[in-house]
Amino acid sequence: MQKLLSYVRRAVDHYHMIEPGDHIAVGVSGGKDSLALLAALANLRKFYPKPFELTAITLEMGYDGMDFGPVQDFCDGLGVPYRRVPTQIKQIIFDIRKEPNPCSLCAKMRRGALHEAALAAGCKKVALGHHYDDVIETCLLSLFYEGRISCFQPVTYLDRKGITLIRPLLYTPEGYVRSIANRYALPVVHNPCPADGNTKRQEIKELLRQLERGNHGLRERIFGAIQRYPLRGWAPGRARDDT
Repeated sequence: MQKLLSYVRRAVDHYHMIEPGDHIAVGVSGGKDSLALLAALANLRKFYPKPFELTAITLEMGYDGMDFGPVQDFCDGLGVPYRRVPTQIKQIIFDIRKEPNPCSLCAKMRRGALHEAALAAGCKKVALGHHYDDVIETCLLSLFYEGRISCFQPVTYLDRKGITLIRPLLYTPEGYVRSIANRYALPVVHNPCPADGNTKRQEIKELLRQLERGNHGLRERIFGAIQRYPLRGWAPGRARDDT
């Protein structure tokens, strides 16, 4: 856990993610990434010089058989309030609209619902569980399928909502997140989405694995290029650009 905290604090400090008095909503899907993020922030607040509060929020997508009881127990153990927000996202996408390519619409609906839930909880910041590998994969997805060099920002201000999104895991490799989830028996909830694992992102994951076999350090070079370019909002150590 100490190494995870080191990764997270470095990201938080480099990109000025937390200010005194922040009330941060942590989007908890039940996956390993969001649970590791919640654990890291709950531990960070014990000693971070800028005091902040946390609230964990789970959007219930409408799938049968998803048990978030262990996540509630986990939050109780961390001393973090936990909100579960029922939605009809699954029904809208798969049962009503029968979307052949559901991921984009699902992501848009989840973002909107999470932002509304965060505001209802009194939170003006939302922490998302995007990690180091997500950064690299997102950049390549944009390059390969959109023809542009782009990626989400470490810190994003949404002026229409008055919400700031932060990504404290951006220096944390996915493999380390997985090891934390196993070592601490995080209460991961299986994702029953029929599109899970059958996406363009999964194709990029597999391509990166293949390329790394003969190109050691490939991910580090891509990540470094994102910061050195720099993509908007990615130069570490600078004040956040909210424009």
